[in-house]
Amino acid sequence: MPPVFSRLLPVLTSAYTLQTAFALYFVPRANEKYYDLAGALGFLSTTFVSLYYPSLKTKFWDHMPDTILPALSTFAPRQLLATAALSMWCIRLGTFLAMRALKAGGDSRFDEVKHQPGKFAGYWMAQATWVFLVGLPVYLVNTIPPAAHSPLGARDHLSVSIFTASWLLEIVADHQKTVWRRAKDNKEHDEQFISTGLWSLSRHPNYVGEVCLWVGIWALCSTSLTAPYVPRYTWLFTAVSPLMTYFLLRKVSGVPPLEKAGDKRFAGPKWDHYKRTVPIFWPWGGMS
Repeated sequence: MPPVFSRLLPVLTSAYTLQTAFALYFVPRANEKYYDLAGALGFLSTTFVSLYYPSLKTKFWDHMPDTILPALSTFAPRQLLATAALSMWCIRLGTFLAMRALKAGGDSRFDEVKHQPGKFAGYWMAQATWVFLVGLPVYLVNTIPPAAHSPLGARDHLSVSIFTASWLLEIVADHQKTVWRRAKDNKEHDEQFISTGLWSLSRHPNYVGEVCLWVGIWALCSTSLTAPYVPRYTWLFTAVSPLMTYFLLRKVSGVPPLEKAGDKRFAGPKWDHYKRTVPIFWPWGGMS
């Protein structure tokens, strides 16, 4: 196994170990409130392991307690940028989703499955797989020795710009919906669903931001993943990150259940007009 991929084994192990620990505690209690928070912690912990595993191994496995974790300044700029981008994204989104679930008293996606222990445990393992595959470009970049990374260039600046713009798109979309929902709770309007701001350009603008920010992270990492040190086509293989994000949001757990729920809850002329005039995903895409 190439050295780069063998160094992913601790990352893979940490991803599944953490979600298994959460499953052992929450599955018997049929508690899904902390599922999204566990996902965020999964990304943070695996990213930490990808950066610091060699030092942690020396310190604890090789019994050299005086070993000091390397300073951030010893890592390549691309490693720091990719790690920072992933960390900012998962802290913001994980906190947002966790607070929403706690406020709502749970997550409706798990109303039935949480009472089926075997199936519910499978969801936690699926989350471990999601954490590993979506964060894969960052984990791989972090396993490459700092000296093997090329200097930052125009491609990297463009990638960071894509991430930043997309991250802000997701934040603004979530904020607009939160403000809209708060106004509805305060009886300031009687609209059934939000159709203003970014939600007038796409029926799921937050998911558009989510997909594009992972394109930015992958593009940033791909510069180092094309280096001679790395096995050929690694950069292409890690495109599983944005592709999986798109597939899950557009075809599985994001858009389909929300559209189905909307058809059931908002059936009527206004909802039909919204669906006819606002694209379902990409602002320039089709309506259905």
